[in-house]
Parts: sequence; C-alpha cells; structure tokens
Amino acid sequence: MNRESSRRAFLASVGVGTAALAGCLGGRNGTGDASGASTSSEETTAAGGTQTGPPSRPDALPLPWPAGDVAGRAVSGGPPKDGIPSIDDPSFESADDADDHLDPGDPVFGLAVDGDVRAYPQSILVAHEICNDVVAGRPVSVTYCPLTGTAMGFERGETTFGVSGRLVNNNLVMYDRATETWWPQVLATGVPGPWNSPEETRSLREFRLVWTTWGRWRDQHPDTEVLSRDTGFAKNYDRDPYGSYNPRRGYYEPESAPMFSSPADDDRLATKTVVLGARTPEGAVAFEKHRLRNEHLVTGDLAGTPVLAVYDDALDTGYVYRNPEDRAFEFRDDGTVESADGETHDPTSLPLDRVLAFDAMWFAWNGFYPDTSLYA
Repeated sequence: MNRESSRRAFLASVGVGTAALAGCLGGRNGTGDASGASTSSEETTAAGGTQTGPPSRPDALPLPWPAGDVAGRAVSGGPPKDGIPSIDDPSFESADDADDHLDPGDPVFGLAVDGDVRAYPQSILVAHEICNDVVAGRPVSVTYCPLTGTAMGFERGETTFGVSGRLVNNNLVMYDRATETWWPQVLATGVPGPWNSPEETRSLREFRLVWTTWGRWRDQHPDTEVLSRDTGFAKNYDRDPYGSYNPRRGYYEPESAPMFSSPADDDRLATKTVVLGARTPEGAVAFEKHRLRNEHLVTGDLAGTPVLAVYDDALDTGYVYRNPEDRAFEFRDDGTVESADGETHDPTSLPLDRVLAFDAMWFAWNGFYPDTSLYA
C-alpha cells in the first residue's frame, strides 16, 4: 500500500471521507496578535504594486532547497485539488453558543485586530485547512495544517486560497485561485511552476495567529466571535480523523511518526514535539515550547543576532524578539516582563523588534530549516 492510499485508508478507518479535511483565518500585514497591537518590521511589510495574485512581502523568505526543486518534492496527500474544501463564506457565533460544543481545553486559533476578535476552532479547521475571511475590512486566509501542527495567517488580496491536494514535507500546499501558484504553508513562498518562473519567486505577507485553548481565549476575550459549524458542508466536527488534542492522542502524540516521509534528520527532540519557530530571510530559530513554559524567558541567536523568547501565561503562547543589545529582562509573577529600567511590559509588547513566530511540530520545522538554532 503506497502512502497516498494509506492516508485514504487511515481516514476511512475512522469513518471520515478523504474530502473531510481542512482550516484558516487572517489579519493585516502581519499585525494580528492576541492584543491587536501593532508588531514588528518582520511582521509588517509595505504593500506592493497591483497584482492579480495575493500581495507579497518585498524580501523573500528562505527556501530549504533550490527554488526549482520544491515542486518536485511535492507529493499527493490523497484528496485531489479542492477535495479538502476551503471555507469561503464563513459565519460566526457568540462565545456562549460556542460553549455548547467547545470544551475549555480544545485548541483554537485566535486573532484580535482593530476591534475584531475571533477564534477558529481546530475541530473545524482540521476538516477544511483554509478559511477565506475578511477581518477588520481586510481579506485574509486563516490556514491550518494538521500534519505539521501549524496555524498561520496570510493576506489574500482579491483572490482566495484553496487546498491543492499536494504536500511538501507533510505540509499543506495552498494555491491561489487567481494565478494557480502553489504556496507551501510554512515556507509562505511561491513554488516555481507552469504559473511562474524561478525569477518570480515571492513570499506572502503573514500575520500572527495564537494557538491556544478555548478556555484561555474566552477568559481573555469574553466577547470573541467564534467560527461557526454552519459552514455549508456536511461534516462531523466532533471527530478529528487524526486523533485528539484534548487529550493528546493518535497522530498528535509526540513520539508518533509523520504520515509521509520528511527530510528532517535531527532527533534532539521527539518527532512531534512542539517548538515555537521564527524565520527571517537571514535564518531560523526554534524554542522548545515546554522549556519556554518552564523558564518564561529564553535567550537565543538568530543568524548572529541575539533574540529573546518570552512566554505568555494567559494564552500559553510565546513571542520572539530581536534583542541586539542583549538588554536584560525579568519575568514577574503577575505575567508581565520587567526591563532593567524598572518598566513593566506585557509579553506581547516588549520594547524590542518582534519577529513573527508560530508553533510547529519539530520534524516539520527541522525538515524545512535544517540549519535552525534550537533551544531545548
């Protein structure tokens, strides 16, 4: 049995058809975060010229292989193009209504920007992988890949993203419906193919989603809207075809193997250990999530520049900042961070340049960024 048919068999074995997978949301130019505060230069880029595809950032993100080789590494995930249907006309419900089917420990992907506060349940996005939305007047896509544990937001401009049916390093390959360009989610960079040339390779404009739990998100944002199960598709959103995050079992267990082969060859962490990863055109860095929870502040290096990872107790998430002068900070018992001058700051708003960071399974991060610095 080959890998494609094994994925189909896996989904069938838990009573879910191959068209039952998916997830996504969006914000502005990299600025969507738990607080809605504006963020760093890495997360915010100037708008480019008129284009039919999604808007791009001016500085392309790094690729792990020569640009022309990426498409050749793509494999079929089983379902065909759009076999996993994106949500293109999302509706939302109140937090009180969402309590009827969300437990406090269930994962959600949160976004708060310009007064719009939304939560996208993992239980819905696992069946769709992309949600094309409009948030604070901005067309965005909220995306989720269950095979790599990555939830990411992108600006989409006047087009929408769909699920191509292909995977690279187990990771969702999106396509935009204006140009048909392939966009591997984690790489956030267009793959050269019949739709373009290597010289046209560009990266998407991203924004931060917060991977947290429903209970934590609701506590911080009691007026949040929640992506409704009224998606227009006949799906059983109570059953995850891969396992469960609450409690963690099945595919999501740290020691389990990826569904498809991966170029990752670093076994310092269990395969699906969660890391908080950040990458720039200069390089990549990863912090083990468990260590960050325990220590609250972890220093590191990103392509020769000191960086600081800070834990957010309220949402069980983290943020990464450039700290070129190695400024000293202390984590306080009340969850704030104190600088050497005695000023206190929320973890989302240290007086440093913040780099976009997101949770990922270790094998996925290492497969895409084998030269990453790791702090575990």
